[in-house]
This record gives sequence, structure tokens and C-alpha cells, in this order.
Amino acid sequence: MRVVAGSRKGTPLKSLAGNITRPTSDKVKESIFNMIGPYFEGGIAVELFGGSGSLSIESLSRGAEKAYIFEKNPRACSIIRENIEKCHLEEAVHIVKADARNAVKTLTAANVEIDLLFIDPPYAEEKYYELAEVLIQADLMTDQAIIVCEHDKHLVLPEQFGQFMKTKSPIYGNSAISIYTK
Repeated sequence: MRVVAGSRKGTPLKSLAGNITRPTSDKVKESIFNMIGPYFEGGIAVELFGGSGSLSIESLSRGAEKAYIFEKNPRACSIIRENIEKCHLEEAVHIVKADARNAVKTLTAANVEIDLLFIDPPYAEEKYYELAEVLIQADLMTDQAIIVCEHDKHLVLPEQFGQFMKTKSPIYGNSAISIYTK
């Protein structure tokens, strides 16, 4: 796994051994960013279920200004920290060692407005994708925000979360990517 494009292109990234996390493959990551960007002029990325932090790191490499990564597993947080240090992005990333369901409280307290939201829970339980709706209801999404959900291809996500409509839902192997915009 590596950073696919941008200022940190080619930097190798670590992921947690075993099946505790499910890293997004480079091919899928490249496809995601080709659909949503591929480059950014600032903005804030939020990655729920951080795993290795690769989606946030990719966002920063492509021009996002800051990232908040939520991960409750302490070992995964250590891997994320290593990847952030390897990419020299310590000043741009806030690693939040907490369950993603605490994101509203944390982001509200930090007065964060989300431009790019990644939701990729390790075992793709449908209930976790409802966090998009929770963040929308808390008025934490900018008008130009994009929501990216990675999920099992057999799981059908809603056509909309609040005012955000599903615009794309390509399938890559066993994974699907659902992208929502206002």
C-alpha cells in the first residue's frame, strides 16, 4: 500500500497485520480520487474507521488542508501515527483515538466543517453508514462536501443521506464505493 498521487506520491504505508482492519487497495483508492477530485485546494477530510489512515493521507497529499482520523484500536492508531510521520504530515492530522460514533461531539467541539467524509467500517455493518446522516444533521458538512462510503458490493446503501444524493456506486471486486454530493 502506498500514496498514489500528489506531494507524497509513492510513499509506502503500513497497515495493521491480520483482519482487524481492511485497508483500501491502491487501485480502489486511485479510482475514488479520480471520481472525487482528483486534487483539492484546501478543505478538511474526516476519516471514520481510520485503519491505516491512508484515505486521509491521500487527501492531504492531493491538497486537503487538514484531516481528522477516528480509530478506536490503539494498535491501528500507532500505525496511523507511523504513516503520518513517514509522510511528514504531523501538523495537518488529528488522530482521535475514539469510536467513530463520537465524531459529532469531537468535531463540534473543534468547530470543524467537513469537506470530505470517508466512511469505511471494517466489517461493513449498515448501521455505521448512518453516521453520515448524524454528521449532516449536526450541520458539520459544507455545501460542497463529498461523502465516500466503501462497502461490500452486496450491501445496498440508501440513495440519499439528508440532502446528499448518491451520484456514483461502482464495484471493484468485492467492494463498492458509494459517493454522495449535495
